[in-house]
Amino acid sequence: MTRRLPRLALGLPAVLLLLVFLILPYAEMITMSFRTSQPGTMHGAGFTADHYRNVMSGGLYLGALARSLLLALFITLACLVVSYPIAWHLSRASGRKALLLYACVASPLMIGVLIRNFGWMIIVNVDGPLNRVLLSLGLIDRPLRLLFTQGLVALALVHVFTPFMVLPINNALRNINPAVIEASRSLGASRFATFWKVILPLSFPGIQPGLILVFVLATAAYVTPALLGGQMVTMMPTLVVQTLVGTFDWPLGATLAVVMATAALIAVVVFSLATQRLMERVRA
Repeated sequence: MTRRLPRLALGLPAVLLLLVFLILPYAEMITMSFRTSQPGTMHGAGFTADHYRNVMSGGLYLGALARSLLLALFITLACLVVSYPIAWHLSRASGRKALLLYACVASPLMIGVLIRNFGWMIIVNVDGPLNRVLLSLGLIDRPLRLLFTQGLVALALVHVFTPFMVLPINNALRNINPAVIEASRSLGASRFATFWKVILPLSFPGIQPGLILVFVLATAAYVTPALLGGQMVTMMPTLVVQTLVGTFDWPLGATLAVVMATAALIAVVVFSLATQRLMERVRA
């Protein structure tokens, strides 16, 4: 028993961090979601479940939640398509080439979110460089109105979330034994068959966390949809902030946040259960 105490003491800081920065905030948010609303104050006296009934029966809230989840799903799949070839080349690179590729992959994270979004606004503006280039090439007859569209929001989020997909996939690809790939080729398998039946399944331990991380981040993204989507694209995080800051209705805002977090958690759990057998086969 005395020998186990030092080990428990080593884990105590991590437990405290989870308690202070994760468990307690979520507990407070859930408690706030059951508070009554009262204008002029953070919440009224007593508790109620009316906020959940209003959210689950309101077309505005459910529509925003559905758009957020569908957009997050699209962004996640797009990041996978973009990231896998990058991760493949990164796993085969070494020396200065690897450092250069790592720097390029991490470059979106080195720029502030406001600067990055304002850069997108300048590029896709009606008088921006993208429209000028397309007009000069004769590909369009009049400038495209890309700003404040859901497509631009998705493109900007794919741009910033790609590193979160590339790095775990790259790590999984580096852990694949080259002898396995050589054995598949020596047995007569084509390049595509080797990739589809050997490389892709063995890289799934990197794909799964990348998909989960990007999906959760995309679901909760606020700044980019607010700046590049404006009032034309209503997402769940935008409604949460508007409710908390605009109308100062903290119980309703907490309810929206809880519903959004619960929906994302359910999606992640379903995906994890659906891919559990594949993960067990790969690890075996």
